[in-house]
Amino acid sequence: MGSNIMGSEIPSSHFSPEDFKKFTERLDTETQLVGHWLAQDHFAYNQRIGYELEAWLINSNFRPAPINERFLQALDNPLVVPELASFNVELNSPPENLSGDVFKRLEEGLKLTYRQCRNQARLLGCELVTIGILPNLREADLSLQHMSNLSRYRALNEQVLRLRHRRPLRIDIKGKDHLRTTHNNVMLEAATTSFQLHLQMPARYAARYFNAALILSGPMVAASSNSPFLFGKDLWEETRIPLFEQSVSVGGHKDSEKGDLKRVSFGAGYIRESLLECFQENQSHFPVILPALFDNPPENLAHLRLHNGTIWRWNRPLIGFDAQGEPHLRIEHRVIPAGPSILDTIANAALFTGMMSALIGKEEPPEENIPFSLARRNFYTAARQGLEAELDWFGGNRGKASTLLIEHLLPLARSGLEQLEIDSNDIQHYLGIIQQRLTTGQTGSRWQRLYVATHGHDMDALTAAYVERQQEENPVHDWTV
Repeated sequence: MGSNIMGSEIPSSHFSPEDFKKFTERLDTETQLVGHWLAQDHFAYNQRIGYELEAWLINSNFRPAPINERFLQALDNPLVVPELASFNVELNSPPENLSGDVFKRLEEGLKLTYRQCRNQARLLGCELVTIGILPNLREADLSLQHMSNLSRYRALNEQVLRLRHRRPLRIDIKGKDHLRTTHNNVMLEAATTSFQLHLQMPARYAARYFNAALILSGPMVAASSNSPFLFGKDLWEETRIPLFEQSVSVGGHKDSEKGDLKRVSFGAGYIRESLLECFQENQSHFPVILPALFDNPPENLAHLRLHNGTIWRWNRPLIGFDAQGEPHLRIEHRVIPAGPSILDTIANAALFTGMMSALIGKEEPPEENIPFSLARRNFYTAARQGLEAELDWFGGNRGKASTLLIEHLLPLARSGLEQLEIDSNDIQHYLGIIQQRLTTGQTGSRWQRLYVATHGHDMDALTAAYVERQQEENPVHDWTV
């Protein structure tokens, strides 16, 4: 689903004050246009789902292999594209109709692309692996010489540092261990690889979709965590979350009444009436980072989409265009880490989609029953503690994430998938994988920690063992240590 325009190349990485001024004018025009389109329900809607899955290229020593340019050239598959670091690539799915055997189709499509990538990587003496954070990654790997050779990434790095007045980025994450370090470029972001789900949403219910995705973010992180280690330190169950937030830490305009909003964040609140609130917040609270100018008519929303692509909410609204040039709206759910297995990945997609469908189908908006502050607290608590986290739920229910998921959220997901008329065997199959994961308590993070507890603190050995199990293609609840 690469129509997030941050994924498209920009003409140059050098900008003048005049570029910023012109860009801001065009952004204002396009934001107003989106307001009109939302008011007139001008967006097409098809019930569709797609994803982006970020992956690592690693060499025979299980270390990052910065060869994505050679790899992508040899692979020649339009669904696989470069990422920020030259040892990362992204696998995309064409959008699929959300009905019947959609999850089986997504699984088969992903297996096909993944195996093609693995075969190509092997021809280059490498392997492909999907995991939230590569356990044996070293800080030295995240240097500018390992940045993918694209203007948009150089520009992003340049502009983030400019807005920080060249102050280094500070990483301070306290988990079981405490990591404190400073880094002088945006490459830390490359350490965080995700499985991003895209759901199309109808304009008139977009606020409901957006708010439901926020509410479900905590439970999704708890169920899917796969990033406990960074630079050899044992941190959060999902260390991607604090790392990404700190890796491009540039605030919004200081004088805004919402204070210093961060570019990577859970957001400032629920949407009250219209999705336009998000795009207005983009316009008024976030300085332009990449003022690339396009010769497109305002109706292409090129500037609005580029600017939106430089604001990484954990749930991000996107505007895309279909093959006929009709605009549509999507919610991009960014909280799920990559891995552990393809089956786990598709099961995560089924869990989220089912829960979304059920929440949106409720007569009373669920956001009226759970304050935003609790949804946000759930998210960070779940990122820190995974299935052990104490979460708040509807009706004053508070309990361990694992119990909440088994007793309330799995049945919710099942009913949502039934409402979508998903194949009943597939519902059983994919939610069954989640059920087993919750019952055993073995997420990717739990398995990684167990492996280290059993075999000692050797991050290369952990990475090797993880890769071996991923290639057996069994879901993580079956992985042995």
